[in-house]
This record gives sequence, C-alpha cells and structure tokens, in this order.
Amino acid sequence: MKQQKPAHLRNVIAHIVLIILSFMCLFFFYILIINATRSHADLQKGFSALPGNAFITNLKNIANDGTFPMFRGIVNSLIVSVSSAAICTYFSSLTAYGLYAYDFKVKKVAFTFIMAILVMPTQVTAMGFLRLITKMGMYDSLLPLIIPSIASPAVFYFMYSYLQSSLPISLVEAARIDGSGEFRTFNQIVIPIMKPAIAVQAIFSFVGTWNNYFVPALVIQSKDKMTVPILIATLRGADFMNFDMGKIYMMITVAIVPIIIVYLLLSKYIIAGVTLGGVKE
Repeated sequence: MKQQKPAHLRNVIAHIVLIILSFMCLFFFYILIINATRSHADLQKGFSALPGNAFITNLKNIANDGTFPMFRGIVNSLIVSVSSAAICTYFSSLTAYGLYAYDFKVKKVAFTFIMAILVMPTQVTAMGFLRLITKMGMYDSLLPLIIPSIASPAVFYFMYSYLQSSLPISLVEAARIDGSGEFRTFNQIVIPIMKPAIAVQAIFSFVGTWNNYFVPALVIQSKDKMTVPILIATLRGADFMNFDMGKIYMMITVAIVPIIIVYLLLSKYIIAGVTLGGVKE
C-alpha cells in the first residue's frame, strides 16, 4: 500500500499538470475564435470570454474587401506550402539515402558541410539571395519560395538518422544484386520504409512554410502573389482610421484552419515520429 500511494500521487500530479498545459494551449485558440466573432468596437471595450455576433460580418468584410485578396492569399500559401513540403521531403530523403548507402572519400566532408549550413541563419544570406533571384528574373514570384526547399539540412539530418536506425544496408545490397537501379530502389523500397519520417517532416515543413513571413516579405511585392502572413501584416499596418481589429482576428482564424486540418489528418505520424531512431538494427 505504501508503494501504491506515491504512484497514485504521481499520476494525480501528472494529470493536473497535463490539464493545466492543455488549458494554456487551448485558451489562446479559444480567445482567437471569440475575438473573431466580435466587432472592432466590441474589441476596443476590452477582454470578453463570451462570443459576439459579428462573425459573419467580419468574414464578409474580408471576403468582399477589394484591396485584400484573402482567398488568393490562401491559394498562394497552399501552393507554396504543399510544393515546398513535397520537394523538401523527397530531395532531403534522396540526399540522406545517398550519404547513407554509398561510401566515398568526401562522405564525412559532405556531411559536415551540410551540418554547417544548418546553423547558418537565413538573415545572413538574405541580401545575396535577393540579388540572385533578381538577376534570374524570379523577383516577385512564388518560385523563390518553393525552389530553395530542395536543400533543407534539418530535414536531411532527420532522414539520415532515421535511415541509420531503420534501413538495413543489406536490403539495399540485395536490391542491387537483383538488378534494381538506384532510383528504383529508392522510390520502391526506401521510400515506403521512410513513410513515417517523410510524413512527420512534411507536416512540419508545411506549417513552417505556411507561417513564413521573412522570405515572402523580401521577394513578393504584388498583392495577388502575397501569402497569408504578409496579408495579415498589411491589415495590421493599415491606416488607424480604417483599422479593423475584427478583420485581423478573422483572417488569423481563417489562416490557421488549413494547419489544423493537416494536423488532424496526419497527427498519428507525429506521435509515431517521437520514437523514430529509437531502435537500432
């Protein structure tokens, strides 16, 4: 009985802590949705935990605002996020497979070089990147937001670690003996094995690209090509007399809907991804 009481107490404390953390995480989403239902005048009055009656009005104000292409911004963000997630996960997996399955003289040098790029902030290379895409004629287009996703050191390292723990090199050698080409081996044998890792990184890549503000603000000028974070920033930077807080909260609410859908559809892979790399051959 003495041993059961401490265990029972630990369970109670653990549940209390989890409830508190869950409340803290969900509370801000709740307030966001509540504020999206309130008008600008109501929001100026202060905090309220009760919903207002301006939800449809705020949604119509955003949808019918000719100077604010909300739906076009969502489409742009979806194009960039989905394309970046697909390119990032595939080519990072391919790079990780190349370094894992092949032995060559500069293998360690290549791995170290990729890891060195991982610690380099995006802001350091921003001006050089901007000059490059301007000379290539890609300024004010969505391509500079998608193409650089091919090189993602963080995703590469995750994929490389997963291959070390989950892909026996003997399986690759057996495929080579059977006459399978390298790309066929990668696409038909390695990719199915890496499916959990690819799904997890696709989720995080999608969310990271969807929320990215710095690079789109650097290269996008036309309103019809702006992504959701830039459009929200333009609302926030509007003239004080035309400033509508209800529209901002509504736009943020609309912007997080695709992210919530992605998490709901693929959340099981996030849980599975926690154990990735935990078992060695």
